[in-house]
Amino acid sequence: MATASVYPNMKEFDDINFSVHKYTKELTRECVGGSDLQQRKKEIEAYNETTAATLKQTCKNNYMEFIQTAKEISHLESEMYQLSHILIEQRNILATMTDGKTASRLKADSVEAESSTAADDVQNSHATRAVKEMVQGFNGNLEGKTFLNEGALIELDANDYRPIQRVFFFLFNDVLIVCKVKHDKRLDFLKEYDPKKIAVINIKDLDGVKNAINIITPDGSKIYQSITAAGKSEWIEKLEEAFRFDQQKKTKKGQAPQPPTRAKQQSSKSSTPEKIISTPSVQSPPEPKSLENETPEWLSTASEEIQTLVAQRHFEDAQDLIKRKQEYVNGENRKKLSQAESIESKVKQQELKLINVLLKELSNSHNRNLQIALRAAQRPLKILVEMGRYRQASATLLKVCAVSLRVSQREARRNNADISELFFCDLTQVACDYLTAFEQQPACVSALVVWCNAELQYFASQLIKHYLTKGTSLETVAKCVERVRKPSTKLTEIGLDISYHMEGLLRTTLESLIEDSKERLLDSVGRSEESWQPYNLQTKSHLKRLLLELDVLGIDVRAQATGDTWINLTQSTVVFIRHFLQLTEHCGGLAKCETLLQKLELLLKELFMAHHSQKAPSDMAVDPNFVMKNKIFLVDNLLPIAIDKFRQISGRQCEILRELHTKMSRQQGAPLPRQRSVYTTDVF
Repeated sequence: MATASVYPNMKEFDDINFSVHKYTKELTRECVGGSDLQQRKKEIEAYNETTAATLKQTCKNNYMEFIQTAKEISHLESEMYQLSHILIEQRNILATMTDGKTASRLKADSVEAESSTAADDVQNSHATRAVKEMVQGFNGNLEGKTFLNEGALIELDANDYRPIQRVFFFLFNDVLIVCKVKHDKRLDFLKEYDPKKIAVINIKDLDGVKNAINIITPDGSKIYQSITAAGKSEWIEKLEEAFRFDQQKKTKKGQAPQPPTRAKQQSSKSSTPEKIISTPSVQSPPEPKSLENETPEWLSTASEEIQTLVAQRHFEDAQDLIKRKQEYVNGENRKKLSQAESIESKVKQQELKLINVLLKELSNSHNRNLQIALRAAQRPLKILVEMGRYRQASATLLKVCAVSLRVSQREARRNNADISELFFCDLTQVACDYLTAFEQQPACVSALVVWCNAELQYFASQLIKHYLTKGTSLETVAKCVERVRKPSTKLTEIGLDISYHMEGLLRTTLESLIEDSKERLLDSVGRSEESWQPYNLQTKSHLKRLLLELDVLGIDVRAQATGDTWINLTQSTVVFIRHFLQLTEHCGGLAKCETLLQKLELLLKELFMAHHSQKAPSDMAVDPNFVMKNKIFLVDNLLPIAIDKFRQISGRQCEILRELHTKMSRQQGAPLPRQRSVYTTDVF
């Protein structure tokens, strides 16, 4: 094999007695560390790719040689038929014609040939003029060429038989002109081919496409569809006629036979029957072989038929034929075959070729839309599973799904869509289809778990890169994490619990964001100037709106409302109450993960203590009872509500805040007496 010379260390793979288990043991014994194993893995993968490419090229070359040989056989059969026809015609002529009748018949034939030639010349000139007038962009010379056929076809996609464009063919004896039909019915020149350098393959009618032919050109294989079955047959016949045009022309325009003399007639009458009788003896069939060594006719032509079926994408029929050959060779008929081992080796080679074609077909099924990719992969995947190639099929399918998954994620980010729900829905769909396809192979489930792990790591990295960046507010972080947690639980319905692993991938980033948020919140405490006076909302509507907002957050401050627009708390205390309860909701959502619970409790504790410990400036005249009232309200009213809200949202007890509440409740003392100015005098 050519690839073995390029990779000298891979000669062991070509050995018939190659053992994977033994080779793996020797490889682990020779390699030192993981880097050596990775290097050897890359070499083996490169060798695999080179070998696959070589096999593909060899298959293509063999197929082209098969087509060429089939053409040559067809030509030989045509020539033999013409030769036999000529011999019979000569015999009849020599036996019946006379000198006068022969001369008159030859004269009439010459007149008829001249008239047909003139008609052909007129038709050719009309076709040439039509091509020059109708086809835009064609500059070829059509003088002296014979027109054979013209018509409209539809070019189909080779993968899914989807219509690509409408085309129009002009066929001459040595050129095939392909034109594109525009919307305004005009023809635009696309390509020209030599009919002797193309091959035509008839495609069987399928459910999705009928009346189609496969034309193999130097540029590659293309599929065209005719409107009717008669049109399809006509194109196949005309293309074959163009291929054999030169041979037919030589036969038709050969030297006309001269009328024989009477002596020659007598000699020909005596000699011709002997030749005609002796001709079948040359083609007499060989002696029949014994029944033990006789090979069935279908087995002899099965190899060519398999190649044709693969080329026409009839993979199911090719698989059935390979399976039939294997059963015949390995069954009771093995003793009757003289070359059973060679036939068995050919069957294995054909099976490997079909597997490679199916894997290529499966790898090319990726699409931006995951549903379309999975639907396109069903056909080759099913055949590979039936052939026992579970590992290769599963690995290729997961690669295709990974490409489609990541492309859809990029498009969702570009369109500002919710990527979390999209990712986990796609992941669930892939897992369901994968488990359905490989339900009889539990060993393939491990590959799905490894693939899910890799895709989760990629998704988490993109989430951190685009959404959980440094400086993101705690509210945005909580919403993002909640959008990730909800759809991730869907996978538990099919037996994959990835929530814990997802929390672990985001844990470090979330802890860092919590610390940054704590620093920003603590820095913001005390920046605004506090007047330590009751809060005046100016209007009744403002007061009513504020009370409703606080009711939604779970705290009732109506007892502190005085008058029509006043609240007997400072403005900073009211703002802190609203902000602290909102922050408690966000922290409660994040605290559903136990690993983040302690940091979130510390954030709430330090923020509460920072605001509670604020003092009035020494040079400001304030009422100490009013200051104490604000602090008592925070401890007795706000803190219990925050503890209960945290527990309801996260489902966990906030022990640190409970200890803080107990401690600060004990430290609260009685209100201080208001300072009074004492009048002093020195008069006695």
